[in-house]
Order: sequence, then C-alpha cells, then structure tokens
Amino acid sequence: MTDPVRTIRWARASHGEFVGDGPFALSADGVDLVAVRTSGGLRVYEGRCPHQGALLGEGELDGDALVCRNHRWRFDAATGRREGGSHCLRACPSERRDEGLFVDVAPLAEVRGAATRTIAELPGPEGLPWIGSALELEVPRLHLALEDWARTYGPVYRLRAGPRAFVVVSDPTMIEQALRDRPETFRRDAQVEPVFAELGVAGVFSVEGSAWRPQRRLAMEALSQRHLRGFYATLAKVAARLHARWARAAATRQIVDMPDDLMRFTVDVTTALAFGCDLNTLEGGEDVIQRELSLVFPTFARRLNSMFPYWRWIRLPADRRVDRAIAALRVWIAELVAEARRKLAADPTRKPENFLESMVAGRDEHGEPFADEILFGNAMTMLLAGEDTTANSVAWAIHLLCDHPTEVTALRAQLDEQLGSDVVPRDLDVANRLDRATAIAHEAMRLRPVAPVNFVQANRDTTLGDLHIPTDTPIVLLGRIAATDAEHFDAPLEFLPSRWIERSDRVHDAAASMPFGSGPRICPGRSLALVEMRVLLATLYRSFDVERVGSAEEVREVYAFTVGPSELNVRLRAR
Repeated sequence: MTDPVRTIRWARASHGEFVGDGPFALSADGVDLVAVRTSGGLRVYEGRCPHQGALLGEGELDGDALVCRNHRWRFDAATGRREGGSHCLRACPSERRDEGLFVDVAPLAEVRGAATRTIAELPGPEGLPWIGSALELEVPRLHLALEDWARTYGPVYRLRAGPRAFVVVSDPTMIEQALRDRPETFRRDAQVEPVFAELGVAGVFSVEGSAWRPQRRLAMEALSQRHLRGFYATLAKVAARLHARWARAAATRQIVDMPDDLMRFTVDVTTALAFGCDLNTLEGGEDVIQRELSLVFPTFARRLNSMFPYWRWIRLPADRRVDRAIAALRVWIAELVAEARRKLAADPTRKPENFLESMVAGRDEHGEPFADEILFGNAMTMLLAGEDTTANSVAWAIHLLCDHPTEVTALRAQLDEQLGSDVVPRDLDVANRLDRATAIAHEAMRLRPVAPVNFVQANRDTTLGDLHIPTDTPIVLLGRIAATDAEHFDAPLEFLPSRWIERSDRVHDAAASMPFGSGPRICPGRSLALVEMRVLLATLYRSFDVERVGSAEEVREVYAFTVGPSELNVRLRAR
C-alpha cells in the first residue's frame, strides 16, 4: 500500500503476543487500536470507544461481545456494531506477515472543521499590567475564581496570569474533545510533568508520550474488575476495621474528623491493593505515611500555580518539610520494592500479585525494566490518587446527606434489605447492587467534584470546537459548570440522587458530569473508587446516625490540587 493510504506496523505485535481471544491493545504511531479474535479470524478496530473515548483494549470479551470497561457498551466482535445502539466501530484492514501484524489505519483519519475564532477575540478579565489576574487566583479558592469568571464571560474565555495566557473552557463538548484527543493532540500542562518529577512522582498520571502506555497497561491490570473481585475480601476487612473505629466513637460520643477517617481507609485499601502490605492506619493511631502524604498535594497546587519557580533556588520551610516527607516515603517504598524483587527472584515462575510486583516484573516502552525512579513515581501516584480523591468524594456525600434526611432514609431501606445483619457488604455482588449508594456518589461528584479543574496544553496547532489553538497554548478545563447547568440537568443545584436511578422525562445529560475525566486517560481507578464509595456509605449508614458538628456553611471547599472540605466533624450514634 502507498500514500495516501497509511500502513503502519505495530513493531511489538509479534505473533506470539496474540495469545487467547483478546482484547489486545495495540498502538501504532500514536493511533490506538484493539484486536479481537473471532471465528472469522483476527479483527482490528479503532481503539477508542465512540462514547467517551475510553481505550477498548482495557475492556473484555464476553462471549461474542467486546465490552468497554467504563460504561459497559457492548460491540459485536465480528462486526463492530454496538448492541442496542446505532454506533459501529471503524474496522482497519490488517495483514499477518512473518514480521508481525500490519494495520492500515487510513479508515481512522479524521477531518476537523475549520476554526472561525481566535483566542484574541475571546472575552475575559483584563487584569493588571504584567501580572494579569494572578492576584485574584488565590490557590485555596482557585477553582471558584475560575468558575465565577466562566459565569461572567461564558463557556470559553481568555485569562492572563503573569507571563502565561490561558484559554478557559467550560463547554462540555469542547472539554470532551480535549480529553479524547490526549495524549497526541493535547497533553497535561507542560508544568505538570517537571513539578511532579521534582517531587519524585513521575508516574502514570503525569508522564507523557510513548512512556505512558506501558505504565497505563500495568495500572489498569492492577485495577481490573477481575483483580477487584479477588481483592474484595481485603477491602471488606478494612471496612470492618473502620466500622469498629466508628462504633467506639459512637459509644463515647467522640467527635469524628470524617475526612481523616476516610483517608485512613483509602490509604489502607490502596497499600493493600497496590503493594500487598497491611498498613492498618485505622487501628495504628497516628500514621507517619499518611502524615507525609498529606503534605504532597498542597505542594503540587502551590507550585503548579506559582508565577515563579522559587523552590528551584530557595527552599522555604514548607519546601524543606515536603523534602523530608518525600525522603521518608522514598525509604519506605524502596523497602517494598526490594521485597517485591526478592519474592520474584526467589520464584521465577511466580506471577505478580499486585501493582508493585507487576511494575518490578514489567518492561518500559524500550523493553527494559522500569527504572527505580519510575517505580517510586508510580507507587506514589497510586497512593496519592487512591487517598484524596475517593476520601474527599465520600466526605462531600456525607456532608450533603446531613441536610437531606429523606435520602438517608431511602439509602437505609436498601441497605437493610441487601445487607441483612451484615455491617459491611459481604461480597462484591452485594456492593454492586447498592444503586442508592451509587446514585448518592454520582450526585455528590456532580455537585462537589474533587477535580473540577484540569490543565492541558496543545501539542500542535489544532482546533477546539470552532477555536483556533496554537501550539503550546495552555487550556484550563472547568468540569462543574456544565454539570450544574439547567441545560444538562433539571434542578441543577439540588441534591437529587434519584435522578441517577429513575427514568423520567427530566433533563439528565450524564455525559456533562465527568468526575473521572474522559478519553483514553480517564481515571484508571474509577471502578475501585466506586466500589469503595458504595462500601463506605453502606458501612456508615447501615449502623450509624450521622450528625454534623457545626453548620453547613462552615464546611468550605478548599483547592489543594484536589478539592476537599475545610473540615467535616460529625458525631455518630448507633442505630
């Protein structure tokens, strides 16, 4: 084949790699593909789901259907047609040769519409000479300032902060386009990778280019549905410890720092899943690891939004504290890595049993073992992502439920029916049947997303919607504006979990709420996070009445890379 048809060989797709029926995740020159074995032979399709761009190679085969992991869309493996829908995966001609598999990706070529607007034409705050609007972007309320301007200037506006000029987007269609077009057309903001690397957190979240895909595959395997099913007993054991902690607090009428307890739970779950170790911060009192982790996210937020990288020349007391925290975490993780290496070396036939062992046994994009810095970075990424996001999401759900007793009553009715005398859902099937808890989680994430701001940057000249985007333009994506707009949800500012369960003629555009992101870099921990949220809500409301200490207005949103409550103290009473 010759131009204009483009034939690309996936260099690592040797015949021996196609063991079983698939799905097999392939990548050719930045083009994601998925291959499945059918009765008619190997079929190759576009690798991103037409729904929200999730990687289909991370899905599964269920009989003759290829199932997307994220929202369970099903496609006929032989034809690519979606079951129960009009979508059809685009197929790519492929050819098996002695050297491997060759794929013609010409059917995936996309033509973008012409841009009709430029950044200079956009409205936005004028700010001051030299510094722009930087003084109005106080880090703890950064997201609120950006959202306020979106309500004033519309879904696309320009913003200058110091030497950088940003495009700020809250239009959900444009946001999804930017997220779907990663990592080729857009990437995370150029400041993210070096700031994370300076703190030793160069992992799957921040890494770009060809290094991302092999790390992503290992993270997705660790967080797969199959792995979660086998891991659920450990998760339930950690939840039982949390229940006992809450029972002691209820008996003594002790005030509970709810975010702290939730973060202890998520740290214990994440370390057990990712590292195979029982940290048990829930029963161990003050924990060094959790205390050190608590310093890292605020440092990310402060440095990413700083006009000048002062820390590269001057270390303030806060920087020295985080340096000591990173050093302590590095020593701890190095011991875990060494133990993983000992286990794998002692038994060459041993299959990796957790994420860390998979990383130690895995290979990078060059076929080489992952460097120690990459092991540390990904271990830190798993810890940080697993701690703050899930814990803060559940904290917001509890905060909202404190003011909606009828929702608590409806949740408890289902918990009493499904759990019986159990204080924790006994297995994953029971947890997954708790649609009331799931709806509460989705509604809390719609109203109080823990990641309402996403920073990306254009890798090349492109268009976003009808806007011309020059190379290297930094773009801020605001996810909450559309999710709380009447165009996408009826009664958009009300806490109504039932909107996620009951079918009605109400306006309900679920795609406008993207708490886990979208596209190929959608949060790999989405499934684990939802299971944890169901289990936490079930464990709390099955056994306890919850009373917030203080007023709702005292609980404020604080941005520190993720958004959590300023404080959320509660008193518990046994039911």
